[in-house]
Amino acid sequence: MDTVLLHPAYFGPVSQYAVIAQYEKIVFENFDSYQKQTHRNRMYIYDANGKLLLNIPIKHKSSLTGAESDGRQLYKEVLIDNSFEWQKQHWRALKASYQTSPFFEFYEDELIYLYEDQFSHLMDFNYRCQAFVFDALGIEPEIKKSEEYFRIPKGMDNGRHLISAKKDFNFLSDRYPQVFETKHQFINNLSILDLIFNLGPQSLEFLEIQNLPNFNF
Repeated sequence: MDTVLLHPAYFGPVSQYAVIAQYEKIVFENFDSYQKQTHRNRMYIYDANGKLLLNIPIKHKSSLTGAESDGRQLYKEVLIDNSFEWQKQHWRALKASYQTSPFFEFYEDELIYLYEDQFSHLMDFNYRCQAFVFDALGIEPEIKKSEEYFRIPKGMDNGRHLISAKKDFNFLSDRYPQVFETKHQFINNLSILDLIFNLGPQSLEFLEIQNLPNFNF
């Protein structure tokens, strides 16, 4: 198949962008329920101490209604909790981790706007992050957004499971230079930003030759 169904993510992992780079058409899921511990609101980068989690705080449904709730809400309805200075914290972490990488300064001026402008909805912010990545990779894939939820989608491969932050689904990328590799060794499947800051314009070529993660789950 040439079409894959994915979730928009917060600077998703290398595995997700390897899929995007190798499919002609991308459909993004807009009608699923929000789930915790996923790349919807978290990414992993490489700092001086190893693998670092950056998490976007969200407003949970119960806190919005003031009543007990089963916690279920649509991903597209999830609000970011901007009472925390998460953007400032994430930007500081990114800069501290990657300012010595080969290409951080090349992308810095474009990226910083995502950490200065305030966003209300998580999905909207993630689409902006995705636009940055597409521009950095130099790709313009054919994109559609889902108009309803299908438990078993037809006519496309289902890659929605790749949003999970708990598994790599047997994805092991080729090695590429990482800033702190000599200290902690190579760390697999970090945020796409780790790849972009280290490989720059060569990132797309790298993604196009990777073995894709397991779609049988």
